[in-house]
Amino acid sequence: MWLVATHIHILGICGTFMGGLAQLAQAQGYRVTGSDSHVYPPMSTQLKRAGIQVYEGYDCEQLDPAPDLVVVGNALSRGNPAVEAVLDRGIPYVSGPQWLGEQLLADKWVLAVSGTHGKTTTTSILAWLLDYAGMKPGFLVGGVPENFGLSARLGESDFFVIEADEYDTAFFDKRSKFVHYRPRTVVLGNLEFDHGDIFPDLAAIERQFHQLIRCVPGNGQVIRPTLSEAFDRVLALGVWTPVVTFDSVSDESDWQFKALTPAGESFQLRSPSGAKCTVSWSMLGSHNLANACAAAAAAHHVGVPLAVIGEGLATFSGVKRRLELRGKPNGVAVYDDFAHHPTAIACTLETLSLRGDEGRLIAVIELRSNSMRAGFHAHELPDAIRHADQVFWYQSSGLDDTLERILGASSTPSEVVADIHVLTEKVATAATPGDAVVIMSNGGFSGFHELILTRLAASTPPTGRG
Repeated sequence: MWLVATHIHILGICGTFMGGLAQLAQAQGYRVTGSDSHVYPPMSTQLKRAGIQVYEGYDCEQLDPAPDLVVVGNALSRGNPAVEAVLDRGIPYVSGPQWLGEQLLADKWVLAVSGTHGKTTTTSILAWLLDYAGMKPGFLVGGVPENFGLSARLGESDFFVIEADEYDTAFFDKRSKFVHYRPRTVVLGNLEFDHGDIFPDLAAIERQFHQLIRCVPGNGQVIRPTLSEAFDRVLALGVWTPVVTFDSVSDESDWQFKALTPAGESFQLRSPSGAKCTVSWSMLGSHNLANACAAAAAAHHVGVPLAVIGEGLATFSGVKRRLELRGKPNGVAVYDDFAHHPTAIACTLETLSLRGDEGRLIAVIELRSNSMRAGFHAHELPDAIRHADQVFWYQSSGLDDTLERILGASSTPSEVVADIHVLTEKVATAATPGDAVVIMSNGGFSGFHELILTRLAASTPPTGRG
């Protein structure tokens, strides 16, 4: 029944995936509405610009009159008023990944980017490389690539690039989202334990990744890092598709990357044929070089020449909220970063420590993901922040004793602050011209980004630290 829907209502519409899906559905001609309990930019801005009506909260009245189909986000569970109304009234419903896989991806050459870290950046790079090559791909990214200014589009070709998340699909479908996408080209970026709220251990995540591998056809391609014990175990369960490797350290890798500057602003790519190209770009960090190399391998699989890949990388402008420079008020560089796992936090801080400035590096961190708040990664965080000169931790409501455990094991000067306005004042007072402040959260952080930018801009530059 839901296949002939004309009005689609999306529960959890402001998530990066569901917001992108909403825009794709609208572009296909559906009337789209939605609701969410956490509405903040950049997704709220995109939806408003697209003319999609968004309700705050999940009251039952938003389902009057009943839509033809309800797409349920994976943040929704039993007990939610809108979910209960959908079930009680018999309104047709489906998960976002299933709807996307059946309605949009079924006749596409899908290029899927998976992994614990770097999915959004790698997906954005890959979409841009195909676009730069004139292939006009569709895409759905868990962020906003600066080159496009939006997180999703239908495209004008048979190619579709998608960020492939291992998180579960919906309250009624506990498989990972990516099994619905049936990719022909798949990037396996990296694999660590995460999402402790739904996976008991790394082995459980590996089994989901093997379900993804089972869906890749024999005429496709699996792209993986050369050195990864986790992916060794995944592929040992069976692989029926040619495998291409990438890395910076092994001569056995099919694709190789080599940094030519300490922070990676310039690097060299080598293809399986031995051809090389040198790239200078705006991105920083060895992790982004790995992302670029993986994206290059995927783009090459669908016919993009190495020279064009090099040109495309040089014009890639980054992704909002991925080490995004928000401004330099009074000489203090303020970065916004989505890092929400110890490895991602460590990569971000290490990269900024190589930026060449003499000022201090101040990290402001909100533990917001379910795994972080539950303390699954508390033992890894003291080492993850070692490149920072000072760390401020935001004690948001409902957070357990995780922060106390981190501070007790950390040698990095740290402070816990529970009030967002006090936090703003402390960070602004600590920062002086030449310093860098990096804000790390996978949410809206109670508006801290704008608060600190405004406060720093209003500060009188000090004459020194005294």
